[in-house]
Amino acid sequence: MASVEIAGLRKLYGDVVALSDINISIPSGSFFTLLGPSGCGKTTLLRTIAGFHNQNAGRISVDGHSIEGLPAHRRDVGMVFQDYAIFPHISVRENVAFGLKQRKISASEITKRVNDVLDVVQLGAFADRMPHELSGGQQQRVGLARAIVIRPKVLLMDEPLSNLDARLRVDLRAELRRIQRDLGITTVYVTHDQEEALAMSDTVCVMYEGVIQQAASPLDIYLRPVNKFVATFVGANNFLAINRSGSQLVLLSGGAKVLGSCVDATDIVCAIRPETILAKPGSVAPVGDEIAIPATLSNVSFVGREMEVIAVTDQGETLKSLARPDPEIIGLSQNSSVTLCVNRSDLAFFEAGDAGGCIG
Repeated sequence: MASVEIAGLRKLYGDVVALSDINISIPSGSFFTLLGPSGCGKTTLLRTIAGFHNQNAGRISVDGHSIEGLPAHRRDVGMVFQDYAIFPHISVRENVAFGLKQRKISASEITKRVNDVLDVVQLGAFADRMPHELSGGQQQRVGLARAIVIRPKVLLMDEPLSNLDARLRVDLRAELRRIQRDLGITTVYVTHDQEEALAMSDTVCVMYEGVIQQAASPLDIYLRPVNKFVATFVGANNFLAINRSGSQLVLLSGGAKVLGSCVDATDIVCAIRPETILAKPGSVAPVGDEIAIPATLSNVSFVGREMEVIAVTDQGETLKSLARPDPEIIGLSQNSSVTLCVNRSDLAFFEAGDAGGCIG
């Protein structure tokens, strides 16, 4: 196991800034995920750690030792790629043994380590099969076995599940997390799938336009996003406009008071997670610390354990609610009047714009 420290990292492609002032501290044995949309810099960062790219500025250290200037094969990292990257003309066993042979490990040690790692990834019975005889998930496990058999200090994974179908992705992400915990290997994982990031990680690092927006636990990323981009990208969110009314800040939709006017920002939006909104038929007064937003029902989708309600406010703002199925709501016709109720404690406030900071 080894910690990873990145300080002041900067990467340019001509005049394009791919990475800007990246500062990361990854504890030994942790699962650290780089999350963001395509083009945000997460794969560039991963490949820079691996040694496939050279940074223009900054330092990368593994276990307290700088790895700048070292070629990729001397950085003591394992890499798992999106497209499996296994050799099609040799068996599973030979694929896994490849890196050990390159390192001049003895034949007896290679046999032992290959057998051990194939058991870890549950492919011991497939050791003599050819890659084309394996499923996509099995091929990806071969790629993982080949990366960890060399016993790297750090494991790097570049969207390894993106080519698999949805059910297999869920099954394999649990398997990857189990293996990572069992081995205690420091892992840096790249994905654009927010659910995958939240389910697997000790720390989620959200990136946008080459800049780290927030790095925190999955729970903090979801419940306490630091800006509007993170609030938008991680989980669904509804955003409502706010207006100043005398000394108060109120929602344009429904006019409920939501925030004291002590904030300096002039352009503020209110964020509400869909699962915190309860839709009720007709016109309903708020109870306790609730606010009530009158709206017109647009659509109800019943999907078994939950229902999705889409409604439009009097300001034309579309809101989504996710809640346990309610026969009264499911039975309403389109354009029926509903009230969307939410507790004030479930509201968040951001300055408008992608980088708008959280203000409450």
